[in-house]
Amino acid sequence: MRLIISSLAALGLGFSLGTAQADDIQKGKNLHQDNCISCHADMVGGDGTDLYTRDNRIVGDYDHLVRQVNNCNAQLGTNWFDDEIEAVVAYLNAEYYQFDE
Repeated sequence: MRLIISSLAALGLGFSLGTAQADDIQKGKNLHQDNCISCHADMVGGDGTDLYTRDNRIVGDYDHLVRQVNNCNAQLGTNWFDDEIEAVVAYLNAEYYQFDE
C-alpha cells in the first residue's frame, strides 16, 4: 500500500513540476515580450527573434544563455529577480535553443 501511495505522490509531483515549468516559460515569454523584443528588433530587424536563430549567434550553451540574460538584465536595468531571470532563460531555451541544463 505504501508503494502505491508513494507512486501516486511521485506522479502528482511530476505533474506539478511540469505545470510549474510551463508557468515559468509563460512568465519568461511575457517578460521577454515586454522588455527584450524592441531592443533585439533594433539590433537585427524584423521581430528580433533572428538574434537567436542566426548562424553566428554567440550563445552556444546553457550557461552562456544564463550569462547573456543576466547581461541584458544589467544593460536594460530591468532589475529582475532571480526567478524572473530563470523564467526568461527557460522560455528562450524551450523556444529557441533546447540546450541541456
